[in-house]
Amino acid sequence: MTDIWFRTGEATVLAAEGQATDAMPEVVIGSVRGPVGQAFASMMGQVKGHTRMFVVRDLNQAVRPATMMTTKVTIKNMAYAELLGGVVQAAMGDAIVDCLIEDILPKDQADELCMIITVWLDPRCAEDENLDHKDLYRTNYEATKLAISRAMTGSPTVEELIANRKTVKHYALDGVIAY
Repeated sequence: MTDIWFRTGEATVLAAEGQATDAMPEVVIGSVRGPVGQAFASMMGQVKGHTRMFVVRDLNQAVRPATMMTTKVTIKNMAYAELLGGVVQAAMGDAIVDCLIEDILPKDQADELCMIITVWLDPRCAEDENLDHKDLYRTNYEATKLAISRAMTGSPTVEELIANRKTVKHYALDGVIAY
């Protein structure tokens, strides 16, 4: 049995210039017997426009810990759904397996844990004839791995948040407030 009950992490990895492939996953990790496991099981049904699916690396290759992904944006067309269930899902799957390889996630607890990851996929990606699939993979791979790492290490810590309270501000506050 694991003592990991409820850990959270997030990350943002920015796209290459001219792309809308920014990745911003948010992850919750916990025991299959705890609140994360309950939330995971309750996500098995679908919600119109917000597909939920297991993270797989490819056909018949569901990752461990079992991971459910869902989009933050309403799915409106097949092009978007194919990117989400294709490149984005594969990138996340590879990142999860690499987290096991690198001991970011404990291998000996892989069947005792589960994860839920909310995924940002910019709707413009589905309409972009020049979409760089390699950059879409890169951003989602890096951001997923970083979000999981942050969840497992409790980063940023309370001390870090307090220390940078007046030096870090949300990008949407530029011109709104001054520190």
